[in-house]
Formats: sequence, structure tokens, C-alpha cells
Amino acid sequence: MMKLLTTALLSVGLTACASNGVEQYRAEQPALDLQHYLNGTLDAWGVFQGRSGEVKKRFHAVIEASWDGDTGVLDEHFQWSDGTTSRRVWTLKRQPDGSYRGTADDVIGEAVGEVAGNALRWRYVLALPVDGKTYHVDFDDWMFLMDDKVMLNRSYMSKWGFRLGEVTLSFAKR
Repeated sequence: MMKLLTTALLSVGLTACASNGVEQYRAEQPALDLQHYLNGTLDAWGVFQGRSGEVKKRFHAVIEASWDGDTGVLDEHFQWSDGTTSRRVWTLKRQPDGSYRGTADDVIGEAVGEVAGNALRWRYVLALPVDGKTYHVDFDDWMFLMDDKVMLNRSYMSKWGFRLGEVTLSFAKR
């Protein structure tokens, strides 16, 4: 019985880790130029949904983005539906192979981003405060450029391969 349970858990864990890569979107248009789109002021609206799909929180964010060569700064100001506010400042660096690396105060290590066609896959570990404790949560963000003004984002949150919830948001360039 224990062997069967171990095999089942391993199978679930491997399935949770498996996903299609960003390369499958290489031919999709419009092509995402991250340094062009994430430049200037953007608005973002989103929801956080728990495992059951229930919306737990809503938010609006204003993002001030700028680049100096291959280094970009995203200064994100969040207004949450419960009246709280927060801020995250990302520093992004374009790599010679065209991928991106990013850091922020609440990101553990570096975020890694890959772009192909209209898509960006952005993966990182976030130090997420919940009820007085901080948890390190894996984020797998998928962003899709719709046109020169709108980008959609779906983030999958997990811990040890188990799904915790999702964040869905839309970006609108001013």
C-alpha cells in the first residue's frame, strides 16, 4: 500500500511539474518585445483565486516601467480590495540569449523569463506573507501580448508541486 501511495504521489508531482514550454508560441503575433511593452505607465487589474476557484482578493496596480540599455525597473504599486497597499520593485536584466532575469525584495533568488512570439513565461519563488507567517511559494506566470496596449497574465501558485491558487490579471498600457 505504501509503495502504491508513493508511486501515486510521485506521478502527481511529476505531472504538476510538466508543462509545455514557451517555444510553442514562437509563431504567435504580435511579437512581444518586453523592453518596448514594459516601458512607461501601465495599469493592471487582477484577482487571486484559491484552490477551489473562489476569488479571495482583487487588486489594481500602477506600474512605472523604464529601461536603461538591457536593465529595466518595474515599480509596482498595488491597491488591494481589502484596503491594503503594497509595493514591489523589480529589476530586470536581458541576457545575451534573449531570456530575462529579475530580482525584487520579496523574490527568493532570481526570476527567470523566456520570451517567444507573443508569450512570456516568468518563473520565480515569492516570499508570501500569510497571517503573520511567510511562505516561499513557486509562481509560474504566463503572459500573452494581445495588442500594443493589452497583455493578459495567468499565474499558477504552488508549493512542493501542489497547486495553491491562481492569479489572473490584465495589463493596459497608458
